[in-house]
Amino acid sequence: MAKPRQLKLGALLHGVGGGTSLWRHPDVQADASVNIDVYKRWVQKAEAGKFDLVFIADGLYITEKSIPHFLNRFEPLTLLSALAAVSKHVGLVGTLSTSYSEPFTVARQFASLDMISGGRAGWNVVTSPLEGSALNYGKKEHPDHAKRYRIATEFLEVVRGLWDSWEDDAFVRDKETGVFFDPEKMHTLNHVGEFFSVKGPLNIARSKQGQPVIFQAGSSEVGKNYAAKHADSVFTGHETIEDAQAFYQDVKSRAASFGRNPEEVLIFPGISPILGRTPEEAERKYQEVASLVTIENALDYLGRFFEHHDFSQYPLDEPFPDVGDLGKNSFQSSTDKIKKDAKEKGLTLRQVALQVATPRGGFIGTPVQVADRIQAWFEGGAADGFMITAAVPNGLEDFVDLVVPILQERDLFRTEYESDTLRGNLGLPFPENRYTLERKAVAAKS
Repeated sequence: MAKPRQLKLGALLHGVGGGTSLWRHPDVQADASVNIDVYKRWVQKAEAGKFDLVFIADGLYITEKSIPHFLNRFEPLTLLSALAAVSKHVGLVGTLSTSYSEPFTVARQFASLDMISGGRAGWNVVTSPLEGSALNYGKKEHPDHAKRYRIATEFLEVVRGLWDSWEDDAFVRDKETGVFFDPEKMHTLNHVGEFFSVKGPLNIARSKQGQPVIFQAGSSEVGKNYAAKHADSVFTGHETIEDAQAFYQDVKSRAASFGRNPEEVLIFPGISPILGRTPEEAERKYQEVASLVTIENALDYLGRFFEHHDFSQYPLDEPFPDVGDLGKNSFQSSTDKIKKDAKEKGLTLRQVALQVATPRGGFIGTPVQVADRIQAWFEGGAADGFMITAAVPNGLEDFVDLVVPILQERDLFRTEYESDTLRGNLGLPFPENRYTLERKAVAAKS
């Protein structure tokens, strides 16, 4: 009898929070973004809850108006390497930019994390939306949206090629004969393309999961095509099940059109559950956190999506201002949605800013109510799993302690890990080395 389809779960570990003011709450550790002990507790809690992965986001440009977490925080690969030492099963996924990195370095970093963790590494491929990033890397200008994705396509091609530099049995390490490796199983890439020239080979072998798992989070048209063609898993965000279902079907259909198995492209909507013993208690927790956000904070947070535009210059209680194409070369899908909602619903600037800075989401209530909503999305073709973000203090802990047991009782989520690799727990196929495949194909013909 086939095993029933089960949820996948990830946890976004976001220091003092992904908003402007959660750090002010008395129950939040104000230095959490640079406190390794906090992150250790979180990753161990996620592993106790049998989560598939933890995820560390990133950004490359800050101003005095950036959210507190991004002002002072750990670099993702450094942090994940430390967390690998205090965990055994949970996947370790980090963001790294293709617009401001070199393929050889990135291939080496993630291959090292993959080896250190025993096959639990994942790379969230981003193109860096913030235009100011160019100023930190000696670039004259930030590449436009389309060019960033062309760079990302070639970048990933190079990295994956480098990850296959060594076939899985290349390192013989025979002390008697003195043979350390089989030279026929070391491969030089010799890539020359539009943006990169990389000889190779990479100076680290593949881990037991073959290659790190590729994640992607773009929701623009080009972003969805990139995800459908290249990603193993896709991070996304939707307010309604209908929007989530539409995105799910869209990306899965695109994957099929590229000749891929849609079941091997996993969709992870991000949600921020807020739990209470009663619906009223959950609502109180939300209001408690929302009340910490001033309108000035909200305007600054909104401006981040629009190339750090200064929204304080506009009247608060008049219709959302016409900002033209601002944001088109940064958070394109997000800014398009903000402008569309504001126009269709006749929202004022104040309303838009507060909604963006203090999103409610639909996952507020008792543990059973939140579990019901997760089940409805999962069984309704809106998600393969969810990225859990703590919107209130102890949000991850509450979810693991109160919601996970309900999902397990319903046979919607594992009670034990199936594998000791990220790829294995996600149910993704092992990517056989390309040169090994070629060798087998030649052998089959002879």
